[in-house]
Amino acid sequence: MQPQTPPWKPSLNPDVELRDLPLTPEEGFVASRLDGLTDLHGLSVVTGLSPERVEAALEKLASLGAVTRPEALDEDEPAPAAEEPAGTHRALYESSLRQLPAADRAAKARTAEEPELSALCFDPLRAVVHALLENPRFALAQARLVAAHHQTAAGLEAVAARAAHAADAGVRRALLRNPQLPASLLRRLYGSRRLLEQHKLVVSRELPEQTRRVARELLRARFPAADAEERVELIVKTEGRCLASLAGLAVDGNTAALLCGRTYGSTLLIQNISRWPACPPALIAHLLKQEIVRRSQSLRLLLQRHPNAPAEPRR
Repeated sequence: MQPQTPPWKPSLNPDVELRDLPLTPEEGFVASRLDGLTDLHGLSVVTGLSPERVEAALEKLASLGAVTRPEALDEDEPAPAAEEPAGTHRALYESSLRQLPAADRAAKARTAEEPELSALCFDPLRAVVHALLENPRFALAQARLVAAHHQTAAGLEAVAARAAHAADAGVRRALLRNPQLPASLLRRLYGSRRLLEQHKLVVSRELPEQTRRVARELLRARFPAADAEERVELIVKTEGRCLASLAGLAVDGNTAALLCGRTYGSTLLIQNISRWPACPPALIAHLLKQEIVRRSQSLRLLLQRHPNAPAEPRR
């Protein structure tokens, strides 16, 4: 059976200046959301566009060289470069290194060269990881292997303690996919990120359930302290899908005012807002005046049934 091809997670080509390209506003919007972590489904969620429109924008960006199609990826890109030799390195570890005493493996890790250096990245002991970090040859390629395959929280914390490792997209991607990622490390790496970026983790199908759960806690913890503009950005750009993760949290007057200052044309966004228990009364009243709601009896009824809907005037 052929292994499944992982979903394309496009990232921008840093050598291409987007402002010089003939992009439509929609294509530019999609380009602004590319981070190398989010697949087509996730991009559809965060942009509010259909998968077909996102895919069309990606094809245009790819044709202009702004992103690389999955079949054209080369060994210079972080994720494939780290994963390509993983099977060979693991086999070397299992056949030649695993049976050595732990102290010998740690001693070897401090001075090892390739291919043993990368092979020792599969060692399950945190002492070996700490020894690897003392090796002057230990670089990002090895950090990505440890981040992807190591199984102790202490070992993962040690790798991510180095700023260069924590800043590397390949290391972060591998950590997020590792089921052993400790909640404390996820909070350190993503606790201060923008709400929209945290929400990507919550909805990503590529991440373990426990990681998504901690990401949801981060999102809920940061939402009340975020700027009103950032809260509005999250709600609008996810078309209200984020509200299911924010149950029980209210918004302040500034956020409500910004939401009431918008014109709404998305049925899905209005539907999700209508199911939001904490929706401000003023926003319900504002939505009832929107042209899309005036023309849709179903949307109007959804809003009118909300507990915060304004009372019908007496006749």
